[in-house]
Amino acid sequence: MNLKKSSLIIGGILFAMTVQAQSTVSGYVYEDANRNGKKERREKGIAGVAVSNGQEVVLTGEDGKYKLPIGQDNIISVIKPGGYKVALNEDNLPQFYYIHKPQGSPELEFKGVAPTGKLPKSVDFALQPAEETENFTALIFGDPQPYTKEEVDYFSRAVVSEVEGIQNVSFGLSLGDLVGNDLSLFSPYIDAVQKAGIPWYNLMGNHDMNFDATADSLSDETYEAHFGPANYAFNYGKTHFIVLDDILYPDPRDEKGYWGGFRKDQLDFIENDLKHVPKDYLVVLAFHIPLSEPIGDPFRDGDRQRLFDLLEDFPNTLSLSAHTHIQKQDFFTKADGWKQEKPHHSYNAGTTSGDWYKGKPDAAGIPASTMRDGTPRGYAFLHIKGNKYEIDYKVAGQAKEYQIEVFAPKVVEQGKGTSAGIYANFFMGSENDDVVFRVDKGEWKKMKFTPEFDPVYLHSLQEWDYADEVLEGRRPSNAVPSTHLWRANIPVKLAPGNHIIEVKATDMFGRSFTQERTYRIDAPKAAQ
Repeated sequence: MNLKKSSLIIGGILFAMTVQAQSTVSGYVYEDANRNGKKERREKGIAGVAVSNGQEVVLTGEDGKYKLPIGQDNIISVIKPGGYKVALNEDNLPQFYYIHKPQGSPELEFKGVAPTGKLPKSVDFALQPAEETENFTALIFGDPQPYTKEEVDYFSRAVVSEVEGIQNVSFGLSLGDLVGNDLSLFSPYIDAVQKAGIPWYNLMGNHDMNFDATADSLSDETYEAHFGPANYAFNYGKTHFIVLDDILYPDPRDEKGYWGGFRKDQLDFIENDLKHVPKDYLVVLAFHIPLSEPIGDPFRDGDRQRLFDLLEDFPNTLSLSAHTHIQKQDFFTKADGWKQEKPHHSYNAGTTSGDWYKGKPDAAGIPASTMRDGTPRGYAFLHIKGNKYEIDYKVAGQAKEYQIEVFAPKVVEQGKGTSAGIYANFFMGSENDDVVFRVDKGEWKKMKFTPEFDPVYLHSLQEWDYADEVLEGRRPSNAVPSTHLWRANIPVKLAPGNHIIEVKATDMFGRSFTQERTYRIDAPKAAQ
């Protein structure tokens, strides 16, 4: 028998086995009147609710019933409609899915899903009516990424403690790299985040994968055991959230490392899901790797283009990512393959781990962790109003008003030209924003957008490199050019003495923020 014929026979057998393994799952989406999580006869089904097997998406009928194809490795999930909520477990994780892995996960270094056994006759999803307004706030965490239990403690004390028991926030979302390669830290991470006291959604990052998996579809087995599907969606008010795993592993180009992008079944899920989303909704996509980065080829172009094609008829969109440990605003236009006149805004959030828990420790022993572009460690609030949004960045350990870091030399010589300047790092800024300064309440003057290294961050590196003794903690990472830095010449033709610099930045949402700094002018040395 020749090799070609043998391959065809083997392929046919595998196809037959796959077809045989295919079956269907059905059940009800219902209003859980007594909140016991079990459908009872008197509890009515809810019509028109989307349910997915990770690729196909169907709507429930008038009686609340759905039916979907299912294989031997599927997670069935309900796409929560607005005006309803799903149950939470003891860790505040939403319970909106059913895992179907009759044989369980393959044997991996970190444990996956235990065998789930025979498929139940009916896989039902309980919903409870909830008061959801179209105006709400979500809390966004980028890359907690602890590599040790000690770093979980840093995360908990530096960040989670600030939002413990937070009010007027509807839910939280972590944008991947929940941990740093050691997947046994998922449970300590969950223990930390549950202290926020609100429903908490998660997505998978490249440091949350099973690195010993042989196929991309198996790289999330341990993640699934703790958090459920890596691809899912839900509604809140007039906003539709699509949460995705955008890490291709192993990298299909060379079977090494990873690449940003989506499998076909994931893109099919997005397409099938969007068929049931009103066009006037705000569509928020959340994934780990940003759609673009300034260096290299981090994202598969064809996948980004198909995503943009699928969003062509949705005028209100936003995408959220993290991964890079810098904060950045991207705006995709028609030149980038975006299909609308209004650019697509992609917000790459600053991280809760900052610069991977590096830098000098504070009085509590927690490393400074300022990011390489000069953005301090922190988290974001996504404020949604109908189908519009605003984003606030909160620096951990600082007042909410701290949005700009102003740098200037401490002292300059009166009347003598200098190459020193005033720098303003507007953490949430982009090149499109307006940043101005004035001295001693004088005339406002424009600052120039300057994508350079942040001088405050450079100074922190110099502290390490010029130290006579080994410093406590770990040296920060090398600087990268900031995408939210402005510069102006420093006035020197003023009277000797202290002078107040005031910087004002106006963001993409029309909001203005100010920050002050003092510098001193000394008389020329020759005149003293």
